[in-house]
Amino acid sequence: MARRETAAGPGSRALVVDLIRSSGPISRVELTEITGLTQPSISNIVRRLIADGVVRETDHTVSTGGKPRTLLVMNSRALFAVGIQLGTESAVGIAADSTGGVFGRQRFAGAGTDEPGRVVHRLAQDYRDLVAGLGLDESRIAGLSVVAPGPIDLVRGTLLGPPSLRRWHDFPLREALSDLIEVPVLIDNDSAAAALGEFWSRQVPRGSTYACVYMGAGIGGGIVSEGSLYRGASSNPAELGHISVEIGGRACFCGNRGCLERYAAPPAVVATARDDEALVAELGLDPHDDELAFDTLARAAVQGHPGALALIEASAQLLAEATLTFANLIDIDRITLAGWGFAIAGSIYARAIGDALRARAFARSAHLVQVELSSNPRDSAAVGAAALILQSSLAPGHGPRPARRTDLGMRH
Repeated sequence: MARRETAAGPGSRALVVDLIRSSGPISRVELTEITGLTQPSISNIVRRLIADGVVRETDHTVSTGGKPRTLLVMNSRALFAVGIQLGTESAVGIAADSTGGVFGRQRFAGAGTDEPGRVVHRLAQDYRDLVAGLGLDESRIAGLSVVAPGPIDLVRGTLLGPPSLRRWHDFPLREALSDLIEVPVLIDNDSAAAALGEFWSRQVPRGSTYACVYMGAGIGGGIVSEGSLYRGASSNPAELGHISVEIGGRACFCGNRGCLERYAAPPAVVATARDDEALVAELGLDPHDDELAFDTLARAAVQGHPGALALIEASAQLLAEATLTFANLIDIDRITLAGWGFAIAGSIYARAIGDALRARAFARSAHLVQVELSSNPRDSAAVGAAALILQSSLAPGHGPRPARRTDLGMRH
């Protein structure tokens, strides 16, 4: 159940939006009962949401013996948001409606090794092409969010890593993009974005302590509690990939040794596979593209190939141990696995993680931890990027608002 609030305050609108998003259709009476807010407070909040076009009344009513109750739902066309998931090899752009539903998708060229300034101009054009191709009125677009692997500096809107995006270190990405497009811009971490995107689009209840494990080129995580992303001190929490699984093990770019992602992330698994010449020849592993090579391995593993299955299961067991630690630290009740690393062999990872949690989670006697696969693992961070914009616009108070060009100009 959602946290009860006795008076309408700054977080009340966000609370009501979260409940309509996750529980709708829902009546005003039910909102009053769940939130603890007074009936006049709920009526005023709902009236403003309807006036703003965020919420609409349905044609359906519920009869309880008295006056029929009109039900409320989110207005899916209230506004739109665009999210771009920026990687080295490729980028994915998503336009989402106000429920988090995907309205349009386009794949772009990634950052590659190009100079960041050139890539930003290309991203701005990619954004304009996506919007124009979908026939969207830009006045109805709440903003653009670009997400990338961490660490990031959320306040300045800059990327601080990883090695694959080394040229972007300290580059003013948010400011540069804001100079080229009219809508507000936000820069964030891809794992955190994926967590919020799954939370928003899966209609996860606000009262859930929800987490997402994100696996692509690296391994990260995100936590959503009371409808908000847990941000930590610098918006760089839940870096599962940098839990040590081998003391004094392989050096990692983060400065640590023996990090999980140096053994279990797709590039590490592919590197091990490429050391086996017979396996490379048999499966035809791509010599340059880690995502394509991992897809090949994962497909072979699902089909029962002994060598491929052994590599994927070893990765899954390591990730299961890290996820068990994650769940014990945060006391999570629901986890989604997202990212291209789970796109093909996600069932193997889900089974390993589920088995570990059922057998050894500290709070297993109090509650089970539900493990699910994302329905759209490859695009989950881009969907999440759009959700960051949606939440800041429809339910303000949860996190940072995207910066407008005028806001940034005031800081110069």
